[in-house]
Amino acid sequence: MIVRGIHIGGRERTTTGTGLFAGQAGLGKRSAVGGQVPVNRRNDGMWLAAAIGLGVAALAGMVLRQGRKEDLPGKTVLITGGSRGLGLLLARRFAAEGGRVALCARDRDSLERARQDLIARGAAPDQVFVHSCDVTDPAQIAATVRATEQYFNGPVDILVNNAGTIQVGPAETMTQADYEEAFATHFWAAYHFVEVVLPHMRARRSGRIVNISSIGGIVSVPHLLPYSASKSALVGYSEGLRAELLKDNIYVTTVCPGLIRTGSPRNAFFKGQNEKEYAWFALSDSLPGSSMSADAAADEILNAVRSGDAFLVTSLAAQAAALLHGVFPGMTADLMGAANQLLPGAGGGIGTARRTGAQSETSLTQSVLTGLTQKAAADNNQLSSCS
Repeated sequence: MIVRGIHIGGRERTTTGTGLFAGQAGLGKRSAVGGQVPVNRRNDGMWLAAAIGLGVAALAGMVLRQGRKEDLPGKTVLITGGSRGLGLLLARRFAAEGGRVALCARDRDSLERARQDLIARGAAPDQVFVHSCDVTDPAQIAATVRATEQYFNGPVDILVNNAGTIQVGPAETMTQADYEEAFATHFWAAYHFVEVVLPHMRARRSGRIVNISSIGGIVSVPHLLPYSASKSALVGYSEGLRAELLKDNIYVTTVCPGLIRTGSPRNAFFKGQNEKEYAWFALSDSLPGSSMSADAAADEILNAVRSGDAFLVTSLAAQAAALLHGVFPGMTADLMGAANQLLPGAGGGIGTARRTGAQSETSLTQSVLTGLTQKAAADNNQLSSCS
């Protein structure tokens, strides 16, 4: 124990302490007498400086965001997986803004319905182009970009990598083929599209690239491992690509939506106890508390693209999950493990075979509980067999 005498105004004060904290009792008063700034006043100054710094940073961000805003009229926008769901919703908005819209997907009938949808909503027929494309085939990707450029007599100004696939089921039911399909659709397709459009963007020193990932690319969700792994790869690629391309005046936006009501569950693939897997997935997609209106999400994405934003997470639930994972990744992983205990087991059902949601319907999934998802499917061209 250390005992130290401190003389203030001719009087001795004794303080006790151990180690580094010896002699610190009465420090505030001693500092005041000695002419130093009291601790509480220094803290106030620090908080004020921090607040001013944040305000300046926010103002600078607003100025930069305003300066890089893109005028959409006349811009050529290529949307992959654009025949239905979120891709179609984005196409409606780009067309309404005066953009020239090109859609690609696998199914020609679905594409034609999407084209007629856009025209019925006011798009000029010659401002909408559709092209059949399997996005897992690099040769078809190159052909789609060339066809778009020829049709609109100019390069692609905005690329939206939206094509996706979802496989739902326990890890035990997933095969290497499932992972390969997910990576080919989410990561490699985006990579190959970017590689084809990038030379013209660099030459013009102008362009926007939008990569639609998922909250699953930030927080890996049980029973969605191929999906989460491939979406995570897309997030890493997209964020790094933005850093690389800023010097070329090309803005890459990474979008990580939470559950949004596009009507997509009926076209997802389900394995293991497929009816139970489809039930929890469809119910989650329908509940307002866990899912977001697809129209609201599309509006947010359009604004992010127009402003050249770096990153967007849609829905409060997804934002909360991303924040929790960023601050407490271990806790988040454990919470996901607890959630996994509530999901169907690997035994029984169809094993590693798979069925679409439309093939896994039950009275529960066709009830009023999934009414919002059913309506979204009808509204967003989801009633076809493939995209």
